[in-house]
Amino acid sequence: MSSDDARPVTPGSLADVIEVLAGRRLAVLTGAGVSTDSGIPDYRGPDSPPRTPMTFQQFMGDEAFRRHYWARNHVGWRHVGRTLPNAGHRALAELERRGVVGGLITQNVDLLHQAAGSRHVIDLHGRYDRVVCLDCGTVISRAELADRLDALNPGFVESVGAVGDVEIAPDADAVIEQTSHFVVAACAVCGGVLKPDIVYFGELVPRERVERAYAMVDAADALLVAGSSLTVQSGLRFVRHAARTGKPVVVVNRGATRGDRYAAVALDGGTSETLTELAQELPAP
Repeated sequence: MSSDDARPVTPGSLADVIEVLAGRRLAVLTGAGVSTDSGIPDYRGPDSPPRTPMTFQQFMGDEAFRRHYWARNHVGWRHVGRTLPNAGHRALAELERRGVVGGLITQNVDLLHQAAGSRHVIDLHGRYDRVVCLDCGTVISRAELADRLDALNPGFVESVGAVGDVEIAPDADAVIEQTSHFVVAACAVCGGVLKPDIVYFGELVPRERVERAYAMVDAADALLVAGSSLTVQSGLRFVRHAARTGKPVVVVNRGATRGDRYAAVALDGGTSETLTELAQELPAP
């Protein structure tokens, strides 16, 4: 992080946020902080424990890493599937319904925006409910893979305890220790390597997806960032792009972010409460 990115910004108020955004059509960029109130932890929130996520290079380069990942994911993905949208997700869906939000770019893979009713969503980092073969490109549902993994590993989930008893991470991963005996499923079509349809650390977001996200920001009058520390370039680039093209940026997050220096207003606060207030206060453009 450069010293410029870390430059302190005078915190704003909800009234400041409303003043900047009122009457403008918004693009919204969301991160893990939007889903914490649904029970999905944030990687980088101020109260988050240290995490060392698996990189794409590790997943591809070592069969033991892949086995460890799939064992943990096999426990954790069920938790994400049972979570429900919170007030922040519902507020963004309402703002879209009223024409205030034109589209939403999310760094989350949990599909909670769609579950809340948002329709124009770009899943920047993919989605937890799909699996892709890296050799032949076949895509299957995570539920279908779960059935195969259950058959290959009878009793495994029960052996590590209930999902509520293990630490769940935002990518549907779960922290468990004993994975050496876990059997990984290969692609049923070609026998290739299966990977969640999720962009890993060290992996590039597909270019077509990035271009659609830039277009969404360009079509808006302002960019609202909610629940993202903007630590990684995949999200920060849209903040820089909006600022460079003269569009006001508002950041709502618990704690400082790398995008604060580009923001007209940076509000240190919870997304559920703030987005609910915005849904009540912002008029249609």
